[in-house]
Amino acid sequence: MQATAKLLTIAAFTGVMTLTAAGCSVARDQQTVGAYIDDAAISTAIRARFIEDRLVSATAIKVETLNGEVQLTGFAKTQAEKDRAEELARMTSGVKSVRNSIVVRP
Repeated sequence: MQATAKLLTIAAFTGVMTLTAAGCSVARDQQTVGAYIDDAAISTAIRARFIEDRLVSATAIKVETLNGEVQLTGFAKTQAEKDRAEELARMTSGVKSVRNSIVVRP
């Protein structure tokens, strides 16, 4: 029960941070408000998948989305973790493409 509450807290915090940090893209005319909200939802959904997956470290991988294009950055312990993170991102509704810039660092 505590693990579920912790996961939900992390997901909520991540969602709020996404909405706060990505607001600059709307101000710089990189996307519409609607696209910004869609991108925030995509990023949050991907992070939630990372939290649920035992192979992927949700805290070590950053997710950014702009107009449906997802950028993954951060560090993975294995190539399998890097590949799984990309797979989870690609499976998420609304994702047009994924750029996987995760560095494998054992």
